[in-house]
Amino acid sequence: MFYLTQEETNLSAESRQILENLYRDQMSVTLKKGRFIRMETEDIFIVYRGLVQLSMLRPNGDEQIIGLAYPSLPFGLPLTQLNAYEAVTLTDVLLAKIDQRKIDQSPLLAQSLLREMTRRLRQTEALLAIAGENRIEDRLKSLLQFLGKEIGQQTEQGIGLSVRLSHKQIAQMIGTTRESITRLLGEFRKEGWVSFDRKQNLTIEHSFGL
Repeated sequence: MFYLTQEETNLSAESRQILENLYRDQMSVTLKKGRFIRMETEDIFIVYRGLVQLSMLRPNGDEQIIGLAYPSLPFGLPLTQLNAYEAVTLTDVLLAKIDQRKIDQSPLLAQSLLREMTRRLRQTEALLAIAGENRIEDRLKSLLQFLGKEIGQQTEQGIGLSVRLSHKQIAQMIGTTRESITRLLGEFRKEGWVSFDRKQNLTIEHSFGL
């Protein structure tokens, strides 16, 4: 399971400050929720605000979600070897767009990005480990724990996810079907492990054991 240490949290804040100081006047990109992000060969994006879904297309056309980019985390074609690599906004976002060549010329920025890429790598490894669990029920439990740590916010009831993910998106993260997710979330709800508000935002209850 992926956990952020206090040291890594401090590094993240430090990295954001470095980015703001070095590239305050760099091109910024503002996009609404649900937009695909056009990525060029030399461009690296850094999330300042919002949440971005990173995914790949399998040869059979199925989509697999391989990561989530939130403030300070970078993504872009220079950082991957996947041919069918896509990024879509899960919320309204503000991104910094930096040319790879400028990063190569700035050791301080390159070092800062390396720290954040380490976090991204650990996140991807966690998702791979979750997808490799045998039972779908165990995968979903582990994924909810993962999402609670990554994009959760403390509430009186438990941990509320800061963005609403569809049953299809959740299924794509753990290699199963939307129908299976709908069924299991219904069972988890009956057990008192999760709840939903009027807008179908999911809260992981304290009884879940996070």
